[in-house]
Amino acid sequence: MLETMRKSSQVLAAVVFYWMVSISLVFINKLLFSGRSFQVNAPLFITWSQCLVTVFCCYALGGLGWTRMPQFEVHWKTCVQLLPLSCIFTLMVVFNNICLKYVEVSFYQVARSLTIIFNVALDFMLLGQRTSPAAIFCCLIVISGFWLGNREELRWSLIGVISGVTSSFFVAMNAIYVKKMYPLVDNDPWKITLYNNLNACVLFLPFIFFNGEVNTLMSSENVSNPSFWIMLSMSGVLGILISFATATQIKYTSPLTHNVSATAKAAAQTAIALLLFQNPVTGLGLTSICIVLLGSLSYSIVRRREMLQKASQERLPEKV
Repeated sequence: MLETMRKSSQVLAAVVFYWMVSISLVFINKLLFSGRSFQVNAPLFITWSQCLVTVFCCYALGGLGWTRMPQFEVHWKTCVQLLPLSCIFTLMVVFNNICLKYVEVSFYQVARSLTIIFNVALDFMLLGQRTSPAAIFCCLIVISGFWLGNREELRWSLIGVISGVTSSFFVAMNAIYVKKMYPLVDNDPWKITLYNNLNACVLFLPFIFFNGEVNTLMSSENVSNPSFWIMLSMSGVLGILISFATATQIKYTSPLTHNVSATAKAAAQTAIALLLFQNPVTGLGLTSICIVLLGSLSYSIVRRREMLQKASQERLPEKV
């Protein structure tokens, strides 16, 4: 009983922590990408800066002897072994930030709502896991909400939607690979955070140069604004926290539960965005958000019921 309560508390703490950090990071990034006082048209540089701050924080906290942070040690063999995960992570963040730049925060949920669909497809293709008809029906609900949301969005962006769909694919891939790579780092979320962001610091550089962001930074007036660097530093701190929060949530739950939690978090995020930014939205646009949430919630309930049934069957004694 006590062990069950302890595990439940760990799961709850991991989910709440992920929600707080993720919502804060989305809004600060949106201000950096689109805010008048902070905007610098260099989303990849901003993300690279967050990864760099993450690596520095890992070094600093490890040097201070913080109990949960291991000493800063980099084994190049491990870097290479984790490179597939780091590539997925880098592409996930690149397309996520491009999506956030071009769509409203209130539409951000719909633009990235296909994560569960990709999760089901990848579970079948990579892990050989089949999905029940009930779960597939829930996926169809999500897809219908995605279609309606794109049709009704008043400030629709093709680049934003394509980036959101691509990001959703890599989010699903990232959840699977994080679970797969944990044994390489002794199941330590801080170590996987360090290696992931260290690799990403290198992987981001070609994107920054090819996207012309060096010239953008040199010509932008906001770069000389101290507020920009303060916001950038805050986003960097949240960058390390979101890496740890994501890895921790996956560790204490599952890739599927992580994606469901992220979808539910996005619902709260959408409501906050509508209140803060007063984005124009139609009645059917709001309906599309509700449809996506209904499909996601129904899917999580169906999959949870199926997993409980499977677990109970495995506990039954075999008949002689």
